[in-house]
Amino acid sequence: MRFDVVTLFPEALSPYLAASILGRAQQAGLVEIHLHQLRDYSTDPHRKVDDRPFGGGPGMVLSCQPVVDAVEAIEKLDPRPALRVLTTPQGRRLDQQTAREFSGAGRVLLICGHYEGFDERIIEILRPVEISLGDFILTGGELAALAVIDSVSRLLPGVLGCGESAGDESFSGGLLEYPQYTRPQTYRGLSAPAVLLSGHHGEVEKWRRQAAAERTRIRRPDLSPATDTGAARSPRASAGERRGRAAFGSIAPWETGMDAAAARVVAPAVR
Repeated sequence: MRFDVVTLFPEALSPYLAASILGRAQQAGLVEIHLHQLRDYSTDPHRKVDDRPFGGGPGMVLSCQPVVDAVEAIEKLDPRPALRVLTTPQGRRLDQQTAREFSGAGRVLLICGHYEGFDERIIEILRPVEISLGDFILTGGELAALAVIDSVSRLLPGVLGCGESAGDESFSGGLLEYPQYTRPQTYRGLSAPAVLLSGHHGEVEKWRRQAAAERTRIRRPDLSPATDTGAARSPRASAGERRGRAAFGSIAPWETGMDAAAARVVAPAVR
């Protein structure tokens, strides 16, 4: 899978992308990540990419020319069609379902927001999927871009060391993940549940299912309408059902030809 990132600060992204799982995924040829300096596409003699907002007000607004030209030029670097993603406080909230949808795109082109945001005509011309991390404001969209790349990449085959890891985590089955324990069995008077050391796989699975449902009920009751410990299913138990659903459990806008602008959901977070 290929990621392209249009940013004013590629140096802020490079260290994270070169480390750990993402670094190994690139070395193995499972993921390509290309960083593009937005100023390189400006026609201004001083490489200017922003200007004051019409109507007055504080701050600066990213201009149409450098952003639109950058996206159109970068898309020509690879024959695969790119899913355009723009980071903005006015976008759809990034969640695990969104990451799954993006993982089927083959190529994602991320446009990092800055300053007071984008000239609205950029959105009208490029028709990107607008993405937010949550209801708060960041200095720039680079953190959101990293979150997209990381959350999507780990869903790709071969990126994680254990094939079941991505399917057995929080949010993967509508529940938070069950509590985890490792050696030593007892630490400062606190012991790991005995069932986890019983060797009885059926009982372990039952305990994990119940623990996941209870944790979800207490911490995130909004995630699942049914968290009854008898009815709740673990992420692993529901993996087969998920695979049977079309398009990762939902139909993404770019798969149906739906206008991305019409498919946007308002949920702020990254300027």
